[in-house]
Amino acid sequence: MSHSTYNIQWNEAQNHIKELLEYEAAPETQKPETDRVSAFQTAAVIYIKYIQVFRKLEECYYQIVHPQKRIVLKHVLDGTMGRLLELKNEMVNLEFSEYHFFDDVLSDMKLTPADIEIPVPRYFTQDNEKDIKDRMKLMAETLAKYRLDETSDKKEEIKMSLEEAIKIIQVHERARQGCLRAKFMREIRAQEEREKMLAMQGASTMDPDVASTIIQKVWKGYSQRNKTLKLREEELIFIGMQPSSDTPTHHKDSPVSKVSKREEERVLIQAQHEREYQDALVNIKEKIREAEGPDIKENMQDQIRQWFIETRDATGKFPDYPSDDEGGSAAIFKTKNGEGGEEGAEGEGGKKKGKKGKKKKGEKKEKKKKGKKKGGKGKEGGGDDEEGFKMVPSMFIPGIEEASSTYEDIWKHRDETENFQQKYDAELIKELKRGEVESEIRVQVDDLMRQELKNLKAALQKDMGKKGGKGSAKKKGGKKKDKKGGKKGKKRQGFDT
Repeated sequence: MSHSTYNIQWNEAQNHIKELLEYEAAPETQKPETDRVSAFQTAAVIYIKYIQVFRKLEECYYQIVHPQKRIVLKHVLDGTMGRLLELKNEMVNLEFSEYHFFDDVLSDMKLTPADIEIPVPRYFTQDNEKDIKDRMKLMAETLAKYRLDETSDKKEEIKMSLEEAIKIIQVHERARQGCLRAKFMREIRAQEEREKMLAMQGASTMDPDVASTIIQKVWKGYSQRNKTLKLREEELIFIGMQPSSDTPTHHKDSPVSKVSKREEERVLIQAQHEREYQDALVNIKEKIREAEGPDIKENMQDQIRQWFIETRDATGKFPDYPSDDEGGSAAIFKTKNGEGGEEGAEGEGGKKKGKKGKKKKGEKKEKKKKGKKKGGKGKEGGGDDEEGFKMVPSMFIPGIEEASSTYEDIWKHRDETENFQQKYDAELIKELKRGEVESEIRVQVDDLMRQELKNLKAALQKDMGKKGGKGSAKKKGGKKKDKKGGKKGKKRQGFDT
């Protein structure tokens, strides 16, 4: 099948997953169920739907050759298998049995038992092929080593003389002849008994014409049945529902062999595209570092210097640089973005405070009413049995939701008309590796800017020391003048008074 066929199948599986997640998150499904039968029916329906999704996803992962799509697919597939195990555990707790009967559910959903068979994912062996081969090789070497030791031990243990060997052969030969003699005598006795029975019954009185008619009837029925089977096979071969007996099913031109051959080719293409993708991860990262690295470094340094200046203007001194444990310069930009986001949130949320306050009051009243109702039920004598069955929160649904959102954001509406061979997407790799390059450059920039900040603080302290020395000299000169003109100062003070 073509690439578009598996893309469509993946899209259908994602739509089913979306419906299942909405159904599981619905308030009706979250309500406790007191009846075990209805609770099992609900869990069984979800379980069967997840099996159908799993079968589609497993086939897509086995045949899709795009390396980046396969990463998302495997994430969804692992989450779906985990959810299947959770639902199986829920059904076991409900029925107290490992075996379940889905006859009613299958008839309602118009499915057959073959539709809910869980195949072993082929990527279990495909992705770990090298490890499996190494393990099998080690086991074969180990077994061969111990088998050689066993055979050598056995050869050493078997020791007998010529007379003992002849005696053993004679015993076995006499036993064989005795068995044949007993069998021959048994046949003779059976023949004698048959002859006695025929003598007691007497000769047959059937007319030869009647006997021949019976024989003809049996033979004609047998031959006609063979002719009918042959005609039926010829008809199936003619309409293409059955391969002819002349051409075997494994013939290279048969549809089955063509499909299997195409699947093997796609597996080889997968491995080739995966190698190209891994090489591209390294090459594109190096290109980004060479082309965009200097600009990224310069922008980071400018932003950090701007932060130095803003902090000095606001507080009168340079700030302390965040440590590596705190995140380095990344913590600076986080605080900046956080302040801006908080201000924007306050500006937008100020208008909605009145409405939210009203809603909260209404919610509180509803909660109080519900609490009173629940309390009344408890007093009537419901106890713990009134709570009923409720599914345990899933550990795999968040992973499924994350992978589904990735599919919705990236792959669902992506235009791939130019990527007919389904190779890696360079733009997605650039987006991924640009962040890694920025984090690596940030470490270098942090070391440089820490040293620069240290130099700035030292220069600022030196300037402050010089200004302090000049100020003290001026103060000393002022004191001498005050002593000389003390009388004048007194006169001035008296004048001011």
